[in-house]
Amino acid sequence: MAIIRAVAKMTDEDRSAEVAPALDAYKRRAWGEAFRAFEDADAAGALEPGHLEQFATVAKLVGDEDRSASIWERAHQHYQQDDDLRGQARTAFWLAFGYMDRGEMAQAGGWLARAHRIVETIDDDCPERGYLLLPQALQLLGAGQPAEALATFEQLVKVGQRFNNGDLIAAGCLGTGQSLLRLGEAERGTASLDEGMVGVVAGEVSPVLAGMVYCGTIEACQESFDLARAQEWTEALNRWCESQPDMVPFRGRCLIYRAELMQLRGDWDSATAEIERARVRLADPPQPAIGAAFYRQAELHRVLGAHAEADRTFRSAAERGHNPQPGLALLRLAEGRVDDASATIGQALAEIRTVTERIPLLAAAVEIADVAGDATRASAAAAELTSITEAIDTSLLEGTALQASGLASISRGEHREAISALETALAIWLAMPAPYEAARTRALIARAAEALDDRDRATAERATARGVFETLGAIDDLRALSPAETAEAPAGLTPRELRVLSLVATGMTNRAIAQQLTISEKTVARHMSNIFGKLGVSSRAAATAYAYQHDLA
Repeated sequence: MAIIRAVAKMTDEDRSAEVAPALDAYKRRAWGEAFRAFEDADAAGALEPGHLEQFATVAKLVGDEDRSASIWERAHQHYQQDDDLRGQARTAFWLAFGYMDRGEMAQAGGWLARAHRIVETIDDDCPERGYLLLPQALQLLGAGQPAEALATFEQLVKVGQRFNNGDLIAAGCLGTGQSLLRLGEAERGTASLDEGMVGVVAGEVSPVLAGMVYCGTIEACQESFDLARAQEWTEALNRWCESQPDMVPFRGRCLIYRAELMQLRGDWDSATAEIERARVRLADPPQPAIGAAFYRQAELHRVLGAHAEADRTFRSAAERGHNPQPGLALLRLAEGRVDDASATIGQALAEIRTVTERIPLLAAAVEIADVAGDATRASAAAAELTSITEAIDTSLLEGTALQASGLASISRGEHREAISALETALAIWLAMPAPYEAARTRALIARAAEALDDRDRATAERATARGVFETLGAIDDLRALSPAETAEAPAGLTPRELRVLSLVATGMTNRAIAQQLTISEKTVARHMSNIFGKLGVSSRAAATAYAYQHDLA
């Protein structure tokens, strides 16, 4: 009440002067500065309900979710006092949206119910009716009803166009694209995603919804294996985030997307660092996307052969609401628990119906079925993957389907057919580039060539694959490629670790070793950490002594 009385005593000129610094910082997207300026203006009693809406938005962008909610509630109360029904409905929606984003569904449901009740009392058509279509459409999409969600999102776009509301248009286009992709209409889906992003890039969308559209678009591109589009929008999101250094909610998600692309392109050191940054950012304050960060971190642990860390981190992802499959099933396979891996991936496929979510599960199912000696299941999963490529035409999906098809052919003993499919997959991986997938494909070609008694081809492909696996630190793949060689290595050292140890024994620095092996210093440091752990030593001198004692220098 004190603030309300203060507002009544202020002249319009005084109020404008008090709030001007906050509005200027808001316009420049200097969110930390805007937050402090709004606090000062609020203390002076200068904020009108519209200013409170901006203040609440800024509080969310700097990561103060509780403060944001309390300010939205104040704005809602002001609109109640003014009998402004549209303002009441709008603030009720944003309160519900904030609680939904935090996973507090009871409060979100309460505010949505209030928003609907208020809108029903408004005689005229208004944008607020459109805002209330968004949670309804998202619920349908999340419930696996993309056709019903599509109709609602398309209605949302029409409301946005009728009122020239950039938020509604962009959110509607995003949802329309996501729904179409899940219905297998890739061309229309990606066109709708791009249309939504046009408004974001043009600055026609409010900051919170702009971040949501960025993240939703990238997720949809990644789910549909549209690597080029995902990379383009990830770079755009990164630039958008970097232009607003005080913004919290979307920076962590940006790092997750970047880490996934880095991992695909073989820069595992940078991916590991990036995902750790993302996990830290998303943990304080806790944000829903932290589950995805734990999953990506677990996948990096898995491919690096760190089974215990991967298991722990997959469980952390699941505890935070992120599906740990197919990574957890592939981890069980790497641990030699083939029956568990088969049961887990089978259950996941039985539960997941949407096309884009089945793609990684099917690829893993082929790999698991091959090890289990079940050529029939491998062939069925590969066939479904191949059929999906007819609806979703991207290089990444094509390479995945061809690699799976080649592996299924090997399982059936059809090695010439396998090599044909695998060679095409290899060309795709090399063109991207995706070095880890290329090396895995070469290992499969070697396996098929050996079955055909083409020993020269098998040796050449295996040697090239080994070099990539050693550089990346893909221990499990190295063991599968050369089980005897790996088993005989002292203390379980990999071939690349043996090579690094031999160079350490000559007195070379990490930088010199990196130059000698054409790898990064970070990779050398990681190898050194692994070597110290396996040998049970804590210094280069002790490692050198071990090398000489075991004739490794």
